[in-house]
Amino acid sequence: MPARRKRRAGSIGLALAGGGPGGAVYQIGALRALEEALDGIDFTGLDIYVGVSAGAVVAASLANGITPVQMARAVIGHPPGDEQLEPEIFFTPSYKEWSRRSLMLPRLFADAVLRFATGGVDHTLLASLSRLAGALPVSLFDNEPIRRYFERTFTKQGRTDDFRRLRHKLVVVAADLESGRAIRFGDPGTDHVPISRAVQASTAFPGLYSPVTIDGRECVDGVLLKTLHASVALDHGVDLLLCVNPIVPIDIASGVRRRMLKQGVLVERGLPAILSQTFRTLIHSRLEVGMAAYATRYPGADVLLFEPEPDNYPMFFTNIFSFASRRAVCELAYETTRRTLRQRQADLERRLARHGVRLRSDVLADEERDIWSGAGIGREGKGAARGASPLGEELERTLTRLESVVAAQGHSGRGRTLRRQR
Repeated sequence: MPARRKRRAGSIGLALAGGGPGGAVYQIGALRALEEALDGIDFTGLDIYVGVSAGAVVAASLANGITPVQMARAVIGHPPGDEQLEPEIFFTPSYKEWSRRSLMLPRLFADAVLRFATGGVDHTLLASLSRLAGALPVSLFDNEPIRRYFERTFTKQGRTDDFRRLRHKLVVVAADLESGRAIRFGDPGTDHVPISRAVQASTAFPGLYSPVTIDGRECVDGVLLKTLHASVALDHGVDLLLCVNPIVPIDIASGVRRRMLKQGVLVERGLPAILSQTFRTLIHSRLEVGMAAYATRYPGADVLLFEPEPDNYPMFFTNIFSFASRRAVCELAYETTRRTLRQRQADLERRLARHGVRLRSDVLADEERDIWSGAGIGREGKGAARGASPLGEELERTLTRLESVVAAQGHSGRGRTLRRQR
């Protein structure tokens, strides 16, 4: 761990957690609400940005001067001067990996049969055939499109793909698969790595993406080590650290008691929903432990955390491939963050004032304001789906058909529930 730096009065940082494409969209909506309500903070001019996984995508964009409004427009199909950020960029099938592994099958099968035939009683057929596991792909999706997209984005005029040329500090956190240690891209010794490559490494969740080899190290998603890596910013001496974490377990039991959800809805939706809830629960419990420790470890700093409410069911059940759903998640994050700011207004005003930041009560009191106010996009969002790629449309249709098969029973009741929640 680098030596803790001397705290500078008024220094402000931002730490963003993971959460996949849906988490990135949530963070963008939340940051739009914070940008409006916090007078005295420029979210493209902070002292330090720390991002892990999906948070690395958003943090690197902010550090390059891309505002939350610009990111929101890119997500829903209105990116003036930029390419649209489509979720299928994150879900391109890893055809090369699948092909390479399938070519290993004949050799591995022959080797398994030979070992079984010559191994004696200690080599069962099942034990011999276990060698076929070497033919299983290490990834479902290809993460090169992620790197290429951000390389194009960060090399446009006025931006940079070089950590060393940024006006403000950016740290993108990944994990070294072979040592289990954090890799802080952007710190001395790793700042020569292109930002786009660091983002690719930080988002390489094992099983979904192949590890990214950088300087002889196999790099994977940094969320495996910590949820936020907020201590990276605190070790750099910030006074005020804003944190956004989209990874929150959904309170299904409460929804069932309130007759908003059907009992067993997670099981009905299959293994992905169960794994998602399990992952969220583990990640969030680890985050709570870390947040509790910051008050003792960094007594001079204020750490403010913003995250979804546990009964935000549309956030959990949305289909991120749908343009309408992406827009809904952005709007949900915006409204949720505004509600949090209002609920905690007295405490936040006091804590923010210590850092020269004012909470704009007039903005929070404006019930007519929405995330698109001043963004050049109408509430109806006409044309929001314009430019949807054939792959994105096909993915959306496929997921819709799959959902109808997995969750046919009780689907209509759940649909009415989620519409009421919106």
